[in-house]
Amino acid sequence: MIYSLDKLNEMAEGDDDFVLSVVTVFLEEVPQDLEDLEKAIDTADYENVYKLAHKIKPNVDILGMEQTRAIALEIETLGKDEANMDQIREKFPALKKDIQQVISELQKDFDV
Repeated sequence: MIYSLDKLNEMAEGDDDFVLSVVTVFLEEVPQDLEDLEKAIDTADYENVYKLAHKIKPNVDILGMEQTRAIALEIETLGKDEANMDQIREKFPALKKDIQQVISELQKDFDV
């Protein structure tokens, strides 16, 4: 398991509906954001690379995905300069793999 609910549970203060709500939003938004990020990388749209990596970052952070958050932050930072597209393309597969794994785990763990 590459995610942790510790941070989320601390925020929720025992409110299971809040936890489920955050997980549901993650499952609804992040796959689309990831797909849009991949398209932005494919088309070298570095402005959108920056924006989408920035948008993904807090979503993976709240699920305690520290390594994934670090990759998103690197892509976000690199997205500020179009000269970094090769580095972004190198880092993206790890981000995609982690997020897809967590999506699968969350769907199974929360039966959604």
